[in-house]
Amino acid sequence: MQLIGDERLDYLLAEDLRIIQSPSVFSFSLDAVLLARFVQVPIRKGSLIDLCSGNGVIPLLISTRTNGTITGVEIQERLADMANRSIDYNNLSGQIQMICEDLNTVSPKLGYSRHDVVTCNPPYFTTPGKEELNENEHLTIARHEIMCTLEDTVRVTSGLLKQGGKAAFVHRPGRLLDLITLMRQYRLEPKRIQFVYPKEGKEANTILVEAAKDGKPDVKILPPLVVYKDNNEYTDDMKEILYGSRG
Repeated sequence: MQLIGDERLDYLLAEDLRIIQSPSVFSFSLDAVLLARFVQVPIRKGSLIDLCSGNGVIPLLISTRTNGTITGVEIQERLADMANRSIDYNNLSGQIQMICEDLNTVSPKLGYSRHDVVTCNPPYFTTPGKEELNENEHLTIARHEIMCTLEDTVRVTSGLLKQGGKAAFVHRPGRLLDLITLMRQYRLEPKRIQFVYPKEGKEANTILVEAAKDGKPDVKILPPLVVYKDNNEYTDDMKEILYGSRG
């Protein structure tokens, strides 16, 4: 397998997998790992979709938890190519496929109301300033609502899911009300919410929300997840998420 430019082949945490990363194009964040661990997935079979898939980290991680088929959707050709090479390297092309397309146009290809789970780690920020636009196109598109809005991701997610299917999003706490409002607008009823804190005593900086299509109102607030101890080491909960061990 050939690496391009400043790409590197990294180990994917506790899993026996490798992933292609690039500091100038795309490297996955902790948010993606948290989402992949948070979402409930069918074990034996099922159809799973990951929108805004980047370099494919969420499909790769979810593949260790299910035998279902997984499809990633990524608009940037360079990122989709990185994901495809990682999928091939890990011999997972029989389970995971990556589609390079705008999520706003991909639904007819994937099929409406057919899928069991849709995950999404969407762009967090609204339109960037000129400096951000000129800095790095790949990172700007990944981080800002240039190619898609939060409403786009929720609308498309709902359209793809079968009745009772699960949608899981990771975002910033400041957009929680926006996310829940849009979910209910598009028939996604929030069922599980978890707040993630960088340290005890700090404000939450990440939220995880799982919803059921056409579900009944009944939301559970899960115990808080704290990332770091005061000495900047990972907490035991985070060690288990990242490495499969609390030690």
